Amino acid sequence: MKDLSTYAASIRSKVIQLSHQARTPHLGSSLSCADLIVALYKSHLRIDPQNAQDPTRDRFFLSKGHAVTTLYAVLAKQGFFPESELDQTYAEPGSRLPEHPSRNCVPGIEASTGSLGHGLGLATGVALANRIQNIDAKTFALLSDGECNEGSIWEAAMTAAALQLPKLCAIVDVNKWQATGRSAEVLALEPLHEKFASFGWETHRIDGHDFAAIDKALSSFPHPSGKPTAIIADTIKGKGVSFMEDDNNWHYRIPNADEVIAANKELGLA
Repeated sequence: MKDLSTYAASIRSKVIQLSHQARTPHLGSSLSCADLIVALYKSHLRIDPQNAQDPTRDRFFLSKGHAVTTLYAVLAKQGFFPESELDQTYAEPGSRLPEHPSRNCVPGIEASTGSLGHGLGLATGVALANRIQNIDAKTFALLSDGECNEGSIWEAAMTAAALQLPKLCAIVDVNKWQATGRSAEVLALEPLHEKFASFGWETHRIDGHDFAAIDKALSSFPHPSGKPTAIIADTIKGKGVSFMEDDNNWHYRIPNADEVIAANKELGLA
């Protein structure tokens, strides 16, 4: 688990550097889901970076597409495309690495996301297609808690339960903020655990920064009940840097050079 923490710190550092150099927002949201994406790609997803279009691969949909710098950083580090390309071209005109992801813009990006509420429906369709084609693969969708405001999330949740798709897993990054305020103040989303359970999902609630808890929940999927699985992961927006944690200004704020240095020092990378 120490190796995963070190790896995640390097991803957070890269995400902060990218925000600084390209002057792109959504830093807090990218930091909250870093441990979840690291755990998936380091220990659970079965995707060959050299054969990223293999039809029998596991699939990962980043439904909260505004956090794509975290996914780009992990994909580059895992060898899906050169890290130098990320460093030199992220969010530049004509780049393969736009601020919001576009399907197949680089190997490993399964869908165009950023307009919230669509990732779980896409993942549900892929899980159903895999079953029809007898493909033994898992499908994951990572959602934000604020994204659960969207009715399309709950339409997909009902559909997946009705279709009994045991190899579909929804992970909700519950950082408790959305762009304009506390998630609980915008809509009464909680209790998310009980809501997914009542919709017919096998449901876990975990600390989304505890690698042992993340691994335990992901290792229990698929569940023998035949139900799809929902992992409700409590996280902290801006996790890893004290002056960013739980401060919603970092939804849009860009770090300056001194803040990048201070963040790297806290991450143990200075």
